Amino acid sequence: MTDFRSDTVTRPTEEMRRAMMDAKVGDDVFGEDPSVNALQEKIAGMFGMEAAIFCPSGTMTNQIAIKVHTQPGDEVICADNAHVYVYEGGGMARNSGSQARVLHGDRGRITAQQVLQAINPDDVHKPHTSLVCLENTANRGGGSCYDFEEIKRIKEVCNEHQLKLHLDGARLFNALIAKKETPEQYGTIFDSISICLSKGLGCPVGSVLLGAKDFIAKAKRVRKVFGGGMRQAGFLAAAGIYALDHHIKRLAEDHTHAKQIAEALKQKDFIGEILPVETNILIFEVRGKYTAASLAQKLKENNMLVIPISANQIRMVTHLDISRELIEDTLRILSML
Repeated sequence: MTDFRSDTVTRPTEEMRRAMMDAKVGDDVFGEDPSVNALQEKIAGMFGMEAAIFCPSGTMTNQIAIKVHTQPGDEVICADNAHVYVYEGGGMARNSGSQARVLHGDRGRITAQQVLQAINPDDVHKPHTSLVCLENTANRGGGSCYDFEEIKRIKEVCNEHQLKLHLDGARLFNALIAKKETPEQYGTIFDSISICLSKGLGCPVGSVLLGAKDFIAKAKRVRKVFGGGMRQAGFLAAAGIYALDHHIKRLAEDHTHAKQIAEALKQKDFIGEILPVETNILIFEVRGKYTAASLAQKLKENNMLVIPISANQIRMVTHLDISRELIEDTLRILSML
């Protein structure tokens, strides 16, 4: 099967496996795993941030950040299709006692003006606005990327109103490659950044949360409460180190592959709107002789897996395990439908 369901389905390369097998490990809950410590120092240094903490998942790193940045009864501003709001099991309310103020953005991207208008006044009848969460790239926006100038304007609003700014950067490296930006640019703007290693970077497990030293110290306590201490996690951290050294620049290949599929889809009369393809995610409308479910079944019969995300929309994600040969085979199958 050619699996386009997500970039989370990747398996470690042989070189990554060797790095994992050779990893030096210790007890990370005691702070004694040398590979975990090396990963945390490496990625914090890349972004020019003080510290980082390795966790099992991006949901955990996002939820830890929200917990540290807020108090029960606070309000968090985010897009209405943000991962922290739609796909994290109501964790914002369950874990932190906070509620979301959701804004309708442009393919998952909100603006400084929207943020400004959503901040509650100092009124006992209203929840205290304390945090803004951005997502870059925006999953439900078809892998859309923020304009960095708009991010800077959002940061100015946050500074003026004493709000913290968190980035769900599950696929941040895709955005950096697509926009030719640097990690340091983001490290100077955000109070905290969550980055997944298990998506485009091809690791089997893991995400990292970055921030100031005092923030990460609090994050470690929350990770413990959430059950995120993984003991000899260096075997997994070694995969992250390998990915940071070898799998960032190659993300451009995934972006090219996604654009090639989009061009093929444009030729089919049963395909409606295709969201602009900036990175490795395609979201497109299905119409006419197919529904999203029936087209997904048809593709499965041709050894291709995709995800219907609504009655008339399908998502496809390119990744490390999708070779040029598999893309050529995919284009051939699409041409015959």
